[in-house]
Amino acid sequence: MGTSQSSGGPGPGVPMVPPWTPPAPPPEPPAPEPAAPEQSPPAPPAGDDPPVAPASPNPMVPLFQPALAAPALAPAGRFRGTRRSLGDYARSGNRDDLKRALGHYVRSGYSGSATAAARLGGTATTAQSLGSALSNVAHGQPAAGSPLDPALLAGRSIQEVMDAVVEAVRPTDGTQDAEAARAAIRDALSELLTQYPEADLLNLDSDQREFVIERYAAIDVFRRFELDVGVAINEKSPTATVALARLKDARDYVKEIVGAEFRKLRDVGNRLTVNRINRVVSEAVRETCIVFEGYAE
Repeated sequence: MGTSQSSGGPGPGVPMVPPWTPPAPPPEPPAPEPAAPEQSPPAPPAGDDPPVAPASPNPMVPLFQPALAAPALAPAGRFRGTRRSLGDYARSGNRDDLKRALGHYVRSGYSGSATAAARLGGTATTAQSLGSALSNVAHGQPAAGSPLDPALLAGRSIQEVMDAVVEAVRPTDGTQDAEAARAAIRDALSELLTQYPEADLLNLDSDQREFVIERYAAIDVFRRFELDVGVAINEKSPTATVALARLKDARDYVKEIVGAEFRKLRDVGNRLTVNRINRVVSEAVRETCIVFEGYAE
């Protein structure tokens, strides 16, 4: 934690969703409905030609397509309500104030859950890379040249192995998103080792990998929130010790909500299998943003 101390949050006039943010995966198509019995079209009245639909230059693309919307730019003062509620939370420790802050964050700060979820698109993409890397090395198939080559990591410390996982999954690229993701991966691996003290980071079973992915997603969501507005907690808390306690409590609460959304998805059969991580994490993040937006009601 503590990244908010070096960031005052994004200013006005910048895209709410930066151009480097990966897009969310497309929604899964609904299950096909049973086909209706075929019926012959009615015959046109005598003397009339049947209507002809205009031809599309590409039969796979509709003739008329909506123009792509320009990225929404952030208005001035969009986090004002969030910071006010976070100030109340910093002083009181009341989670109702934290919930209001999260509601304002999504509703006013990002104009709603859809844009907030889009801003977090990198969370699902990195989660997919993390899950794939951990699965491949557990099955003895690390990518060629990967820092996760077991031969290169033989005899290394846990911290060195964690560093290798971070480098393999999210190399630095100069963005705050990358730095936040790298920290979130490390934190998730640390929590894994607390939950499963005997876990081998190079040979995690499916339950352990699922734990890491869920914790990574939750922590990454919190770190985006902290980067944007967490400085308000540091500024309004009565002491530095209280500020750290508030940040930990806020992080724990975000983890609770994100974890609950993953459980809902599991209950309906949407598990974090290797080829579906991006889609499932994206859905969990989207549902989390909807929950947060509801706090602004």
